[in-house]
Amino acid sequence: MARPKKSDLPDTTQAIELTAGVIERLTCPTDTKAQAFLRDAKVPGLRVRVTNTGAKSFVFESKLNRQTIRRTIGDVRTWSIEQARTEARRLAVVLDNGQDPRELERQQQDMREAAKVQEAAQGVTVGEAWAIYLAERRPQWGELHYRDHIIKASPGGEPSKRRGQTNRKTQPGPLASLMQMRLSELDTPTIERWAATEGKTRPSSARLAWRLLTVFLTWCNEQPQFTGIVPPQNPAKSRKARESLGKAGVKSDVLTREQLSVWFTQVRQIQNPCIAAYLQMLLLTGARPGEVLALRWEDVNTQWKGISIKDKVEGSREVPLTPYIAHLLAALPRRNEWVFSSAYALDMSAHNVKRRATKAANKGTDAPGGDVKMRGASGRLTEPNTQHTRACKAAGLEGLTLHGLRRSFASLTEWLEIPAGVVAQIQGHKPSATAEKHYKRRPLDLLRLHHERIETWVLAQAGVKFDAEAEPGKLRVVADN
Repeated sequence: MARPKKSDLPDTTQAIELTAGVIERLTCPTDTKAQAFLRDAKVPGLRVRVTNTGAKSFVFESKLNRQTIRRTIGDVRTWSIEQARTEARRLAVVLDNGQDPRELERQQQDMREAAKVQEAAQGVTVGEAWAIYLAERRPQWGELHYRDHIIKASPGGEPSKRRGQTNRKTQPGPLASLMQMRLSELDTPTIERWAATEGKTRPSSARLAWRLLTVFLTWCNEQPQFTGIVPPQNPAKSRKARESLGKAGVKSDVLTREQLSVWFTQVRQIQNPCIAAYLQMLLLTGARPGEVLALRWEDVNTQWKGISIKDKVEGSREVPLTPYIAHLLAALPRRNEWVFSSAYALDMSAHNVKRRATKAANKGTDAPGGDVKMRGASGRLTEPNTQHTRACKAAGLEGLTLHGLRRSFASLTEWLEIPAGVVAQIQGHKPSATAEKHYKRRPLDLLRLHHERIETWVLAQAGVKFDAEAEPGKLRVVADN
């Protein structure tokens, strides 16, 4: 058989020893196929692939479990023949061990990607993870609970939105000092030092912040992107941290039967009718302060004598519109959609818009649109703690809080031996017994029977007299017989 000339094209049907010249002369017949292969005689499985465009690369080809395995090694311009043979031998050993090099490569790629993700996660700050947490969990939370998370992590430094304190800056929240830290650095000693510091100045606020932080870290441990960053044992669940923050004291600020008269006298003298009505409604319904503030006129049903209250437990609950409360609400001004509206907030909003428009005109720009974002700018009251504190001081009842009025309602009903389930349903407490949870559903009329009895008794003890048959909104004194 004659030896082929060096200028002849390589025979792709035969295995030959690869050389630079052979590879250079290798071509692909464009009229028959898209690619052709030339086998190496020295290393079984090594091929040179050439496409009909002239691109050439080393490939490895063999069989595993009767399936053809083909892996590209690299371009012939980058890899030398000996380097390609070394890589082909390595792949042959992998196949001899029953492993698929493609699967091994995928596993290695996954490991590299996981390492990158882990490396990036190691640099995530507590604040960044906190923002992801809030965005994911917000649909499952109430507005108040969400606001607690925002306030406790707030960096502070913003102008105060409290009336008369706009020249002051807000203080950082208890968790603000942790937000800039890397999540991987948030260990038990760090949290214990934080608790020791915050527990000295604001233990009540810090206790709530600590509970929020504990739940947050539990959530982090369940997220794939934070795996391995937060220890399996929640670092916030520390006995030392809990002891540093102390225990919450039992709240005991309530109105007694004997104190009702002086409290009503002082509260009814408050100049702002919305505030006076708001405080009396808190006591006579036992609702949460924020629930009453959030009332809209559309929530008050004068036809069926009911009030729909937004509830953090059930979402909403229906309570009776008792006669005295109906009179109080009927006398209030209807400035907007809020039952307890704020003329000050509306005036300040208008003033702010006018001031901003004037400022924009002076600069030659358009006035900014939209609502003025300030506390109370929506037109409703904020919690009138100051006015209530003054009224309580005048009555000699220092220390009575707005939430204490809710406690007072529950305590005063004991005098009338009202069923505990009725009181709980009016106040929006979770049922505490199986029968209450699953069997008893009291209609509004049945609640009204008890609620009006409670209201009548409280007003009688307070010496507040009015004609329940009078036109709503026109209270009049009824002379003693």
